[in-house]
Amino acid sequence: MTEHLRLLDFAAPKKLKYLLEPPVYAEVIGRRGDNVTLPCILRSKPSHYKVKWTKLEPERAGPENIIMISNAHALKPYGHLGPRASLRNAHAMDASLQLSQLELEDGGTYRCELVNGIEDESVAVILRIEGVVFPYQSKNGRYRFTFHEAKEVCAEQDATLASYNQLYIAWTEGLDWCNAGWLSDGTVHYPIIHPRPACGGELLSGIRSYGPKDKNHDRFDAFCFTSQTSGSVYYISGSFSFEQAERACKRQGAELALVGQLYAAWRFQNYDQCDGGWLRDGSVRFPISNPRERCGGIPEAGVRSFGFPNKTTHLYGAYCYR
Repeated sequence: MTEHLRLLDFAAPKKLKYLLEPPVYAEVIGRRGDNVTLPCILRSKPSHYKVKWTKLEPERAGPENIIMISNAHALKPYGHLGPRASLRNAHAMDASLQLSQLELEDGGTYRCELVNGIEDESVAVILRIEGVVFPYQSKNGRYRFTFHEAKEVCAEQDATLASYNQLYIAWTEGLDWCNAGWLSDGTVHYPIIHPRPACGGELLSGIRSYGPKDKNHDRFDAFCFTSQTSGSVYYISGSFSFEQAERACKRQGAELALVGQLYAAWRFQNYDQCDGGWLRDGSVRFPISNPRERCGGIPEAGVRSFGFPNKTTHLYGAYCYR
C-alpha cells in the first residue's frame, strides 16, 4: 500500500513555484482585428530569469515558434507574431502577452515559460478566434480540390482552412453538410446534425471522419474559416449580369464581395437580405438571419446558394464590399 501511494504521489502534477496556475483565463476569445491579452502572472521571482512566449504548433516542422523572450532589461521579438506582440507589464509580477490586430491564423495554444536554468516552469493559454465556418465547393462540381488547392480557395475568399476544433464548434452551432471537406491538418470530415441515409447512414449526429488523406492526389471540398472584417457588405438591387454587377459596385467605390465577407456579415452583423446577388467568385448567394417561408423555405438561418449561374444570361443583384 505504501508503494502504491508513493507511485500516485510521483504521478501527481508538480505544483508551480513561480507561475500562477491555472492562469487567470485558460481560454481567451477574440475576433480578427481585435487586441487581446494572454495572462501569465508570477507568484514569486527567482533572482535571475527570462520569460519566453511560444506558440505551440504540433504539426509544424522545424524550430519552435518563439514569439518573444524578455528579461528584466530588454525584450526581443521573434518571427511572424513578434512585431504584433508586447508584454503588458501592468505590475512587477505581470508577464502577460498582448497581441494586437489578431489574424485568422493566430488561434491556438500559447506557452508562457519562466526560464532560470534550474527550475523552468510554464503555463499554457488557448487563444480562440471567434468566427464562422463555411463549406466551399468548386464551380466545376464537388470534390475537385487537393489539399493545397483547398487552402488557396479559402484564402481567395478571405478565409483559411478551418481546424477540426473550428468545425466542431460550427457543428454545435448547427452546421449540417453532407459533403466531405479538407481541414487545416490535412484530414477530411463533414458535420451532420440530422442523420440520413445519403449522409453516412443512420449513425448518430456528429463529425464524420475520413481521416488523413493524400494532400497531393485526393480531392474533396473545403471547409473555410473567417472572422469579422474591417469593411461592410451591402446589396445593390437590380438585374445585372456578372460584369454589370462588378461595374455597379465599382461605381460606388466598392468591389463585389467575397464569400467569406458575406458569411462574416451574416455571422457578426446578422445580415439578412432575401435577394440573390453576385459575388466575386461568380457564385450567387443571399444571407438569411431571420428564416421565413418565402426566403429559401429552410427553417435554419444561413447563407443560401444558387451555385454558379451563367454569368451573362442570368441576372441578379450585387453584393458589394467596401
